Order: sequence, then C-alpha cells, then structure tokens
Amino acid sequence: MAVIEQSPGEDGNAVPSPGELQYRLHQQSVLADFGIEALRARELAPMLRRAVELCAAGMRSPYAKLLEYDDESGKLLVREGVGWRAGVVGAVEMDSDARSPAGFAFHSGEAVISNHLDNEERFRTPAFMADHGICRAINVVVEAGGRKFGVLEVDSAEEGQFEAADLAFMQGFANLIGVAIERQHAEQRLAAAIEHQELLTREASHRVKNSLALVSAMLNLQMQEDEDPRIARMLGDAQARITAIAQAHDRLWRGQQVGIVALDELVCGIVSNLADQACLDNVDCDICAAELNADIAIPVGLMVTELVTNAIKYAADAGPITVRLAQTGAEFVLTVTDRGPGLPTDFDLKAMSRESLGMRMIASLARQLRGQLDFADAGPGMRVTLRFPDPRR
Repeated sequence: MAVIEQSPGEDGNAVPSPGELQYRLHQQSVLADFGIEALRARELAPMLRRAVELCAAGMRSPYAKLLEYDDESGKLLVREGVGWRAGVVGAVEMDSDARSPAGFAFHSGEAVISNHLDNEERFRTPAFMADHGICRAINVVVEAGGRKFGVLEVDSAEEGQFEAADLAFMQGFANLIGVAIERQHAEQRLAAAIEHQELLTREASHRVKNSLALVSAMLNLQMQEDEDPRIARMLGDAQARITAIAQAHDRLWRGQQVGIVALDELVCGIVSNLADQACLDNVDCDICAAELNADIAIPVGLMVTELVTNAIKYAADAGPITVRLAQTGAEFVLTVTDRGPGLPTDFDLKAMSRESLGMRMIASLARQLRGQLDFADAGPGMRVTLRFPDPRR
C-alpha cells in the first residue's frame, strides 16, 4: 500500500477541473509514447535516460532520477537523472535504509509520496537533494525479472502536491521500465547462449576438419606403400573426397557466420588442391560470390571434386579444364569443361552409375541438390552442366 502524505483538508473525492483532466491526458500520452520507445529499445542506458526525461516531462517537474540498487555496497546509485547539477548523475550514492523516501520505497516495495520534506519526521532528505532545494518527492519501485532493480523518483523544489493520480502515472512508468529491462536481460542471455553455441559449432567443425586431414594423410601413406595402380587410384579418389569435406569444415569454423560457407572460396580451394596434386597449371576456376548453408555447400564441393577428378583423369593432357559456377535468376549453374576425347557415343548415366562409384556419386549428389545433370560434347571435349535451385529462395 502506498505511503501518501496528504495536506489537511485535502479531498480525495473532489471532481477534477478541466485543467486537471488535461494534465492527466498529457500524462497518459507521455506514458504511451514511452511504452513504444521501451519496446523498441535495444540498449539499456539510452532507454533509462529517455525514461527519466519523459517521466519528468509528464510530471511537469525539472527534477527526476532513476536510482539503481548496488548489491555489493547496498546503496542506491543515481544511474540516470535530469535537472541535477554536474557530479550527481552516475556518481552520487544514497543509503538504501528506510530513513529516506527512496530507501523506504525500495525496501518496503511501497510507493512513497512526501509533499513536505522540510517538515518530515519519517524521512531525512539526502544532502544533494537539500542542496537543490527539493521540498517534495514521489518514489516508486522498479522491478525486473522478479527482483528489485531500483527506484524511480520525481522531485520538485516548488510548493505543491504530488497526488495519488501522479502515483499511478509513475507506477506505469516503473512497470514499463521493468519490462524493458527484463526483455533486454533476456536478449543478452539469449545472445550469450547463441554465442556459446556458435563457439561449440566452430570448435566441432575445426575438430572434424583436423580429423579428416588425419584420415587423408593416412590414405596418402597407404597409396605410397601399395604398388597396385588401381588401388592407388581408388585411394586417391577417396582422399580427394575427404579433402573436399575437410575444406568445407575448415571454411565453416573460420567463417563469420556459423554454418555458412562462401562458395567461391570453397570451390576454388578444392579445384586448386586437385590441380596441385595432379601437377597441373591449366585448370581455371570462376565461381560466383555466394554464401550457402553447409548442407548445400558440401554436396556442391563434392560434385566439383568428382567432375574435376574425372576431367583430370581423362583429359588433363588435352588442354585447359574450366570450372564455372554462375547464378542465373533462382538457380545456380555449375559447368566443368575439358578438351579431352569427349563423350562416348553410347554414354548412359544410369549404366555408368552401376559400373563407376564416381558416376554413382555424381548422380546421387545431383539428386541431393535437386538438380538436373547434362553431359554434352564441347567440341572438342566434354561439358558437364548441373543446374540446381538457389536454396535461399
């Protein structure tokens, strides 16, 4: 229950005058404006500063302040304020015991109106308020997240009355401040949780990349020890696929956005690695700058690995190999072109998929990307085209 000091003869049931009604409507308008600003606010300090400014304007008083309770010192700090001389806001602390209006409001949880501080027997007036000639004050508690944040106070150096209706206005302000503080704290906790999750995801991608690099190194050692060229080729193909996935995870943990891969960096990195392994300098890569989710980027990287590996295997000595990835409207178009012997006259992807693991993977990756494959003569050579939808649309 609010602690309200009333003057002798004050009638709480008096009919308000037109001027009084206008004043109360003005307060409701100010309260509504702050409600909108509080919901939009993303930073705490500017929101609290604006709350104090609008609260003072709504109460038509030059003095207002927000006192924040400090758990360590047990004092109330003037966190924000208007009307006070330099050196008060952000510096002055008040005892939070029940001997001051603000301290009583904070500890009791009850709003306090004191219209004659100079004659008060219940409370003492803090020194800095007395220095400003403050003679009356109204205090309401600000709560956020189930705990007391502090006290919102409006003061005046002029004789007059703070009334119960003023208390309702102040309590509305305090409630909005509390909700805004609670929302911002919740957003901060959420941001911290997301940041922690991103850190874990980056760490996982980094470890996956390192593990795959270790597997690739083991395959390389096995290739060096095995004299069978067929087995060495199969191990080399497996190593290229593992390296492509490892490169994708390397991009994942290094990227600015978790789970997002820059296609141009990934694909050109894969192509460059394959060219270096084959000691080739005639492999050209032109990839559009696009960022895609890893679920799409990794299959694209594996597709490029398979197509470029085939081109190197059958057409490395015939001329340049070109890799292009462009975006046209709502789809991506990947093309790998060589200058080799071209397509066999009886080429059939389904038949080849039954005989070749590489072709089987190409067909499977195309389905995964919901794409359409086309094998065509390049005159000379062969051109493989994959069209797949942009998953971002």
